Amino acid sequence: MGLYPPKDWQNESVAREERTWLTLAALFAIVFLSAFMGIWHLTGRQTTHGEAYRVDPQAYRQKVLEFTELHRVGELNGIPVVAPPPGDIYLMAQAFSWYPVLKLKEGETYRLHVGSVDFPHGFSLYPHEWSLQLYPGYEWVYTFKPTKAGEYTLVCNDYCGLGHHTMLGRILVEKEQSRR
Repeated sequence: MGLYPPKDWQNESVAREERTWLTLAALFAIVFLSAFMGIWHLTGRQTTHGEAYRVDPQAYRQKVLEFTELHRVGELNGIPVVAPPPGDIYLMAQAFSWYPVLKLKEGETYRLHVGSVDFPHGFSLYPHEWSLQLYPGYEWVYTFKPTKAGEYTLVCNDYCGLGHHTMLGRILVEKEQSRR
């Protein structure tokens, strides 16, 4: 024989003590989660602080193309490789590709300008663990100082269409040559 709750149990009123504990638990959860989110925002490594500007997507595309032609040093899988000096560098997200491939120096400081010219894209930079959303009509600027030589991977983490899974890019970081 099974145990069943009393008939119409859901219509019974909640005892005063139980209402008090439920209210205290709800208030505690709200206060705790709010405080936690504020602290995490201020101290979390995922938070990228940069600048954002409204831009015309076609004007941004033209700026990136000019930057690419000025600093082009080669090609990788059909995408130009650029080796700019420290300072302002540009990266463009467009349907299923990152343009161009950046070749940077370890230990140098760059101002990375990144924007989308067609669809919303996600921008994740590994192993830096940066992650942000890119929307057409906006340019984001972040200070970037690669501290380790090697290959950094760019991933689109926001579904942008049928070729989304192929949207990978690279930032190549060379070791600083010792000066004698």
